[in-house]
Amino acid sequence: MTFYVIGIGNKKPNFTAKQQQNILDTCVFSGGKRHYELVKDYLPKNHQWIPIQSPMQEVFNAYEEVTASIIVFASGNPLFYGFSNTLKNKYPDAEIVTTPYFSSIQLLANAMNINSNQLQTISVHGRTWKALDTILIQQKECIGVLTDADKNPATIAKRLLEYGYDNYKMFVGEDIEGEEERFQEIILKEATMMRFHSLNCVILEKIHHRPIDFGVRNTGFKGLPGRPKMITKMPIRLMTLHYLNILTIDTIWDIGFCTGSISIEAKLKNPDITVVAFEKRPECEAIMIENQKRLGVPGIQIVMGDFLEQNLNRLPKPDAIFIGGHGGKLEQLFLKIAPFLHQKTSIVINAVKESSILGFKQGCTKIGYTITEENTITLDTHNPITILKAEIPSRF
Repeated sequence: MTFYVIGIGNKKPNFTAKQQQNILDTCVFSGGKRHYELVKDYLPKNHQWIPIQSPMQEVFNAYEEVTASIIVFASGNPLFYGFSNTLKNKYPDAEIVTTPYFSSIQLLANAMNINSNQLQTISVHGRTWKALDTILIQQKECIGVLTDADKNPATIAKRLLEYGYDNYKMFVGEDIEGEEERFQEIILKEATMMRFHSLNCVILEKIHHRPIDFGVRNTGFKGLPGRPKMITKMPIRLMTLHYLNILTIDTIWDIGFCTGSISIEAKLKNPDITVVAFEKRPECEAIMIENQKRLGVPGIQIVMGDFLEQNLNRLPKPDAIFIGGHGGKLEQLFLKIAPFLHQKTSIVINAVKESSILGFKQGCTKIGYTITEENTITLDTHNPITILKAEIPSRF
């Protein structure tokens, strides 16, 4: 299979002589509805057009019936969150020749005279908020955002303000190269109340850096009413994250998150990590959400209710599990998590009671795990905390 992918803008394209000849020598073309309106006058009379639309499998089926080469028209740079990458993933052995145009983010940066040396672009188009959440926690200097109808400049501005990222200014490009083209710099608060053209993109430029402690102070978290000391203390928290290998894993389960200190600190240390946090006490959900907003940590998946009654099949399997609470049911908890562990999943607990230490060790034995770390730490006048880590024994 051979594809010639030509990037175009939002206006009649100015094809090179070579491209014009290639178009005249080709019979089968593809692209979106908007692309067809822009290029139809350049196509040979008896051409075939394969529209790119959902469901995509029907598009691929049509491609696979073609024996000649196909010219595909795509927006901007097709290798930049674009259709060339889709083709490469679907047909890794195909010949794909891409001729790019400017991306919408490039056109916005140029129009607003933005220094794009440090520009990093993410996409929320048809995707979750994860990429934006990650890059915000990292506080990158200049962030390009490819949007969609739901995740538009207004909702992006709301998310930034909700989690305290008022240290960015927003630039928006609308209907770029179209009849309603508009570029503007907007204050985030104003952007939340505005409507935008359906074709738009965003650049966020950092005004100043939002300071974040390496280890969040205990007073930085809202605690349980009447129990302000019921929180994993900062030195214990940092050592726990070390045992969880938080910088090198992809997914962590925080069972019994309480105020959310482990989940939040984990996300601050590794913004790209997937955090699934479980808690039984209803009042803890609001506390977790408030602490996320206080510390600028969106993107934690909260699961409320008794952990032993949860359907875990719908969740990503963990690379590490932290047991922050177990309600005296460690044996049942270990049996519950056993089917979702893989060869490198580690399990960590912070235990105060001797019964918890014993129960953790017995649970590990039942599922074939071995204790690899055990340290007891006393902070000020607090009760001693024993941190235990368990892993599957190495075969080598």
